[in-house]
Amino acid sequence: MEIKALIFDLDGVIVDTAKYHYLAWKEIADELGFFFSKEDNERLKGVSRMRSLDILLEVGAVKLDDDIKIQLATKKNERYVGMVKKMPADEILPGALSLLKSAKAKGYKIALGSASKNAMTILNQLNITDVFDVIIDGNKVSEAKPDPEVFLIGAKELNVKPKNCVVFEDAAAGVEAAHNGNMFCIGIGSEENLSEADILIPGFENFTINDFEKIIKKL
Repeated sequence: MEIKALIFDLDGVIVDTAKYHYLAWKEIADELGFFFSKEDNERLKGVSRMRSLDILLEVGAVKLDDDIKIQLATKKNERYVGMVKKMPADEILPGALSLLKSAKAKGYKIALGSASKNAMTILNQLNITDVFDVIIDGNKVSEAKPDPEVFLIGAKELNVKPKNCVVFEDAAAGVEAAHNGNMFCIGIGSEENLSEADILIPGFENFTINDFEKIIKKL
């Protein structure tokens, strides 16, 4: 199988923004009067903002009408964006930028496939927007992961068939989305959360383009 394109999730794969999501959601939970743990936050990875809020409310056994929910989701996002705009460049996860640049130099097409509606803000803040040939974020899709829409649109805009793409994901919903889109998936993280990934690596710090090509030669 010939791999022509690499599609990367953003949060937890390229940049460490998960902690800002958690802090912003935790503030909402605190205001609603219940504790929201880091373990609870794992359920929010890779899903849309409104679905994240629904999960948060499930944790706290809180029921709210839609108008209030929209207000809370907006409040959370404003707090998150405020944190992100102060984010230093070293939030890029170790080895991620090196892998992106070396993959591009080798001729692979590179796409971002993220549920985040703030992806452009983050990429601009870190000055890495131009690394990507295509950027698909939460503003360009209507379906959340595990629906494969974000990855399929990425492949289409790259003019590459799904079977010729590899997805890098740190969330179970993202791994499922890749598979639903008929794409090979490399999980970034622990087997506890990503047991369905085709290949699992702890991160990019000791992972090079040569390591990647050794993997795809076996496909």
